[in-house]
Parts: sequence; C-alpha cells; structure tokens
Amino acid sequence: MRRPVAIVTALVLFGEAVGIVLINAVLATVAENQNMSLAGMDPAAMSAGTWAMGGVSGLLLVLCGLIALIAGIRDRAPGRAGRIVLIGCAVVHGVLGAVTVGLVGWSAFAFMMVVLALLVLTLVSYGPESRADDAVGGDRAAPAAV
Repeated sequence: MRRPVAIVTALVLFGEAVGIVLINAVLATVAENQNMSLAGMDPAAMSAGTWAMGGVSGLLLVLCGLIALIAGIRDRAPGRAGRIVLIGCAVVHGVLGAVTVGLVGWSAFAFMMVVLALLVLTLVSYGPESRADDAVGGDRAAPAAV
C-alpha cells in the first residue's frame, strides 16, 4: 500500500509544481503589462520577484516529489534530510490550506488538505517499525528477573 501512495504523492506534487509556476507566470506577466506597483515599488522588481517565487516554489515541489518518488520506487523510507523536507512540505501545505480557505475557497482548501494527507500518509507509512517487531526478532536480551 505504501508504494502506490508514495508514487501518487509524487505525481500530485509534480502537477502542483507545474500549476504554481504557471500561476506565477501569469501574475508576473500581468504585473509587468499593467505596470503595477505596490507602495511605489518598481513594477519590474515586482515582476522579477513573482518569477523568482514561482521558480523557487516549483523547484521545491519537484524536490519533494522526487523524494517521494524515490521512496516509492525503492520501497524504502527517505533519509533524515528527505523526511525533514517532506515534513516541511506538509507544514507548508497545512498553513496554505488554512489561508486558502478564506482567500480562494473551499475547493482550494480541499485540494491542499488532500496533498497534506498524501504527504502525511507517505511519511507515516515509511515510518519506523514498531517496537514489538524488534522484540520478536530476538535482537534484544530479555530483562533479568529480579
């Protein structure tokens, strides 16, 4: 069950990366064409900042997707750095979900929660094995009787 979840998580993150880059491209183009500024800021700086934000966000989502995809292909848990990146991605999706419910609507909130659920399910399914499984293997010595 954990392999398909990790692969679906990766595919959703790849799709989200494309969507984020496209949305930021539209916003940057509109800001540049309309000569918009915020509090006297240069419109070219706003356009460049929007392009940079879209590119960085897209790259980070692709990185998270690659970590989930590699975990799914290998059927092994991601390393410590990979888990930290996926946890950070899950936290960002949770916070953005809370923001989008007020700004965009319930459908965007539902999408963000689905992505959050996929990330959490991927992290939990590749979590550490239970202690009972370790004890059954006989790797640990039994406690001495007192």
